[in-house]
Parts: sequence; structure tokens; C-alpha cells
Amino acid sequence: MSSDDQIDRRSFLAAAGGAAAAATLAGCSGDGGDGTEGDGNGESGGDGTDTGESGGDGASDQTLVYARGDHPENYDPQQTTSGEVAKVTNQIFDTLIQFAPGSGGQLEDALATDYSLDGTTATLTLRQGVTFHNGEEFTASDFKATWQRFTQSGYQYYLGDETRSGYGPFTLGDWIESVDASQDYELTIELTQRYAPFLRNLAMFAAAVLSEAQIEAMGDNQADLGTEPAGTGPFEFDTLDNPNERIRLTANGDFWGEGPNVGTVIFKTITENSTRVQDVINGASHITDNLDSSGFQRAEESGTATLLRKNGINHGYMAMNMARFEPFRNRTVRRAIAHAVNTEAIVNQIYQGFATQASQPLPPDVLGHNDDLDPYPTDKEQARSMLEEAGYGDGFEFELATFSNPRGYNPSPVQTANQVKSDLEDIGLTVNINQFSNFGPYLDYTSAGRHDACFLGWYTDNADPDNFMYVLLDPKVEMDAVPDGQDWVSFDTEGYSTLNVSGWANSEYMELVREAQRTYAEGDRETMYQEAAQIAYDESPWVFIDYAETLRAVNEAVVEDSYTVSSVGGPYLNTVELQ
Repeated sequence: MSSDDQIDRRSFLAAAGGAAAAATLAGCSGDGGDGTEGDGNGESGGDGTDTGESGGDGASDQTLVYARGDHPENYDPQQTTSGEVAKVTNQIFDTLIQFAPGSGGQLEDALATDYSLDGTTATLTLRQGVTFHNGEEFTASDFKATWQRFTQSGYQYYLGDETRSGYGPFTLGDWIESVDASQDYELTIELTQRYAPFLRNLAMFAAAVLSEAQIEAMGDNQADLGTEPAGTGPFEFDTLDNPNERIRLTANGDFWGEGPNVGTVIFKTITENSTRVQDVINGASHITDNLDSSGFQRAEESGTATLLRKNGINHGYMAMNMARFEPFRNRTVRRAIAHAVNTEAIVNQIYQGFATQASQPLPPDVLGHNDDLDPYPTDKEQARSMLEEAGYGDGFEFELATFSNPRGYNPSPVQTANQVKSDLEDIGLTVNINQFSNFGPYLDYTSAGRHDACFLGWYTDNADPDNFMYVLLDPKVEMDAVPDGQDWVSFDTEGYSTLNVSGWANSEYMELVREAQRTYAEGDRETMYQEAAQIAYDESPWVFIDYAETLRAVNEAVVEDSYTVSSVGGPYLNTVELQ
């Protein structure tokens, strides 16, 4: 087959999203990459000396402590969209293919040692001699059971439409026609269509391979798997301490890959950002993320911690819900709001320069980013004129929902909300801020479409443009479900993806991003995404706010260069060494 029809493990980067993977990145970041989401509460402790037993071959008896801002209580990679869950499950589970640490998206072997995508057929050779933490041998049937549990309603152990996360359809479900696992160490996957990002999807945290034996043992209690997860990863699940909001993992001495180099990992929750960064400075924790601007500076200026920085592959935005709030259905209104919100002040003054203004859905290091698009200039006089033109010269009132705790793409959400409120009041709009203290309920609220407008953001799952353009802004409904002359649909439309929190359904945009999915030639994909970015810019379903750096505070006890900050995948704690 020609290179336009076939992608293998050696040529994959050049054929699907190579710009993202090949970008040279310098520094450190937030959610999604090796990041998280934040909120919760806790206190200091676990200074690395209260370790338990050694994890086994190659692991010391030291304890690595990762401080974070939230404590989910279920660690099933198929039940969540939360980066807080992913940072834990990425230690416990493996994927067939993984992202090379620090690469920004380069693929490398994991549970598969060879892989190719030829037309609509993916073929993978699996690693032999790998065992799950429950003692079961890893074979092809484990992946097949994983896929069925996540996406196949006819499967005896299907997780359920209400229980599985929104990752099920766009990661595996919409694309896989069948899985042949008749040979223990060979997988043949037939796709429903040509789909360029497929191999990258296999490296996403939601595609983690579960144990078929555990799936079957859970029976009708599949929702409980996340309280006792058993994977093939470098660390085994040990204790879920919900009252104290901590998780304890121990080293897997039979891990097939590099490391682990510590015997124990503890994830502990400290809600207060200033307390959390001080915990790392004091040495009670070793690594933390989701810092606000004050935390950035304190870590950088301390003598005991280092601030690691890397260009992020992410986007922070304010979505306007056209399905709920009628004025947002008017493009001129949306563009007026985009001209009124001072994103330059947000990134430079509130985010302290650890982010850059956004101009479109795709971050700069991703294939298809349109370099011809500049951020909307702040022009409140023009914004007022546009509201007059749209018939809203007297203004209107709406709700702006926001989370509270910092996230990498929005390190100061409440302050950002107040900036937006002030900017829009200047053009005659009334903004009522609806502040959520916990991120889980906030996601439930926005997924249900109950917001007028909301802050959200996205860290790439696979460094492919599809992961932004299709996942976040295509409603994933049938094309004929969008009424003629309308560029939005309701959240209850059959097949609707609630990851599209704006309700936007622009037919021209949808056709472009869906065609780009089916195209393997990089140059053609790039052109399509640039055109789609122009449409999104012109139509403004979001206020494009920022692209943030990936930032981590790391205590001096961590051996230099043993912890690699990544904008996609991770955190890679198996390589971390302590002094």
C-alpha cells in the first residue's frame, strides 16, 4: 500500500499528527499531559521516611509522595474523564502503545511491541511474559474484554451507558468493528472506517488494558472495579484511604519496563494551593501540580524546590451554550463577547505569563494550527456596536459557571471569572458567577448542559488535532440531525457528545473534521484542520482564552532528570529516584 494508506510504528508520526509529536518542547505543565484536575482537602505528611515494604526487584524502600488538589474515590479508567484519576491509573495500568516521556506525543512500545494501521485494519504483536497484578498472564483476550466492557452493550460485563465515561465512544467505540484475539500474542482490529488517530487512541489513558479475569470476577459489580484496580503497570494498588484522602501504591517487582525505583507511591490531597506548594518546598511532598501564579513564584524562588516548565498541548476556554441560552445562538453576539474579554490581561496579569493568548481550538504545537489567525483584539467599542447590530443594545444577563481550584489551563479561575464579568459589564452585559467548590459536580453540571456559559479546558489525550477539533467541537450527531439554517443542537439529540459544552453544530466544520479523520496524508489533514480552525475562529462558539505551559514543582530530594515532565501521558513515576 502507499504511505497514504498505511501507518506503522516507524512511520506513524509522519502520517498522523507528526507536528505535535516532533515539536521541541522546553519546560513543565498541568492536567491531561502528566497532569490532573484539582480540588479536595488534606494535610501535610508522608515525608518519604514512613515507607512500607520494598516493592521488589530494583525498587528501593523509599516512598515518593505526590501532592494534588482533589481526591476521586474510583480508579477505573473507563469510568472517568478526570486527569486526577488518570495520574493514578497510569501507574497501575498499561496501554498497548504509550507516549514516550517528555516527547510531546511520540509513540513507543508498551504492551504491544509492533503495530501498524493499514487502511481499516490495525495489527499488533503483543509483549510476552507480562502478568497482571492479580497473577493472570496478559494476552490478546484481555484487550478484547477491555474493549467489550467499555463499548459493547451486548457484552455480558458491559459497564453500562450511564456508568462508562464519554471516552468510550470517541476512543474505541465509534471506530472498532471487530477484534480478533484468537492468537494469544496477536491482535487484529477492524475499524468501521479509515481513522488516522487510531494508534494514538490506543495510547490514551482510557484505553488502559484491564484483566479479563478481573472483569469476569466483578460480574454485575463492574462499577466497583475502580476501588480495587489490577493492571500490569509499574505500581500495584494497595490502599484507598478515602477518609484521609490518600492512595498508596507499591512497586510491582515483575514490571516489564523500566523501574520502578521506589517501593511506595503515595498520592495525598491538599486542597489549599499555598499549603500544597509549601509542602513540596518543605520536603513533605516531592512533586505537585496545578499551581496558581503565587505557587509558581514561591517554588521558583525557594532554595529547596524547582519549577519545571514545558510548552503544554492544551487550551483553556469559555464556552457559550447555544442549546440553553438564546442570545448565544447569534454569531454576532458571540464575536462581540470575544472582542470584549481581555484575554491579554488574563494571560499576562492573572496567569503571570505562564500562558499565551489563544486564537483557535488547536494549540500551536499540533498539526493543523492555523498560523494566520491572531487572538481577538480587545475592542469594547466594537463589541458594543456589534451587540446593537445583533439587537441586544440593551444588554442581557447570563450565568458564568466556574470551578474554584487552579487547573493548568486556568490557574486562577475565580479571578478570571471576575475579569470576564468586569469586561462584559463594560459593554452592558450582566454576568452572574456560579462558583463550584468541587470539580466532579462541576463536570456533571456542564455535561448536563445546565450552564449558560462555563470555563473549561482540555489537555490533549493523544497529541492529534482530532482530539481537540472533533472531540470538543463536533456534536457527534448524524449530519441530518442538524436543522437546516441552524448551527446548534440540543444536548438530548441522539448521539450528542456532552464534551461539546457549547451545543455548537456547524455543518461545514463537522464535514471538514470528519473528513480529516479519514485522511492519512499529513499534508491534506493539515489543510483541512487549518480551514476548520478558520471556521471556529469566525463563528466563536468559545472565547479562546489561553494555551498554558505545563508546570510542576519538584523537591530537591528527587534525583535530577529522573522525573520527566510530559505534555501528554504520564506522570512517569516509574523512573523517579529519590536522593
